[in-house]
Amino acid sequence: MLNEEIENVDYNSPEWKELAEYEQQQELMPPTPNNPPWNSWIAFGTWIFSILMIALVPAVFVMPYAMQKGISFSDNTGLTEFLKNDTTAVLIQIISVFPAHIFTLILCWFVVTGFKRYPFFETLGWSNGNFRWYYYPLIIVGFFTVAGVVSHFLPEQDNEMLRLLRSSYTTTLVVAFLATFTAPLVEEVIYRGVMYSAFQRTFGVSGGVVLVTFFFALVHVPQYWGSPGTILMICLLSLILTLIRVKTDSLLPCVILHTIFNGLQSIILVLEPYLPKAITEPEQKAAAIFKLFS
Repeated sequence: MLNEEIENVDYNSPEWKELAEYEQQQELMPPTPNNPPWNSWIAFGTWIFSILMIALVPAVFVMPYAMQKGISFSDNTGLTEFLKNDTTAVLIQIISVFPAHIFTLILCWFVVTGFKRYPFFETLGWSNGNFRWYYYPLIIVGFFTVAGVVSHFLPEQDNEMLRLLRSSYTTTLVVAFLATFTAPLVEEVIYRGVMYSAFQRTFGVSGGVVLVTFFFALVHVPQYWGSPGTILMICLLSLILTLIRVKTDSLLPCVILHTIFNGLQSIILVLEPYLPKAITEPEQKAAAIFKLFS
């Protein structure tokens, strides 16, 4: 019965001609931030790839050092303790985040450009999108005001990121560099660039905002498990950045604001040894860069 219906379809009818013309126009239209040349499945796969890079690349880089130290890979408990507590092992893992970011950006470039067919920055949206310069300080002040209130009622608890910060000052310097100069670009290209652009077309603007905020927070939960205040602020940060992407139809303001957030907190971490102790207590450190750095 179905085959008969298909055979009887009049592909020369006005309705079919109109649909075919519309699809052809869509294919001929140049890609825009809200009409990307990739779909939601590709966006989701790109997100998975970014997570795998952050997980696997550091493991590969630290493996030779672990073997040199005689660590048995069959001893999961001993290996885990080594990766967490050995200062050099921690530093190697943090440094290897840089190539992980590079690999992720390379994949994003191929996704966004459709293998060199479309311009990278124009497809993502690389203009201010009528986002006024004075919006940046207003948003930053408002965000940190809310963060102060949240940290008062939900004080930071010890977590994986705090233990990482305590490992060495060199590690802190590397983290500050990555969080300022690579993480904002990589995260914004993935979340507000590749993911939101596809999700808003598939699930609508509201659905795209919710999904991007959820996925952004999700990857940070293991790092801040036990610190609900930090997780709440991560959700708020993602929501703010995604709404800016919605309002401006551009990724550039999101990258700039994210970089400012990370840069300010990086300064605090770098200057920590020279600041009054009251400012650099663990609870204050926890409000710093790892809220924005994955």
